[in-house]
Amino acid sequence: MTDARTRIDEIVNGSDVVLFMKGTALFPQCGFSSRAIAILDHTGVKFDTIDVLQDAEIRQGIKEYSDWPTIPQLYVKGEFVGGSDIMMEMFEAGELQQMFTEQQVAKAE
Repeated sequence: MTDARTRIDEIVNGSDVVLFMKGTALFPQCGFSSRAIAILDHTGVKFDTIDVLQDAEIRQGIKEYSDWPTIPQLYVKGEFVGGSDIMMEMFEAGELQQMFTEQQVAKAE
């Protein structure tokens, strides 16, 4: 897990917004990942995605890293935010957009 943890640390801290998901932003491989992408697209922020289906070590390691059993997982400025349900609740309440503004997250180009 140490190698995977180091890699995850670098990914999480290497970008303002990172979504660990099943599939890619263009081709999500599950409904929850698709919803998470739609939410992020709607906010207009710049984000990176990691396809956990391409790397079994990352797929298992991210669950241990966050102590969260499901994917997708959203990280903002190195902090775990939650999965698609939490993202949806925060988005609907305006909290996700507020967090992005407060954290000075860059807009997508």
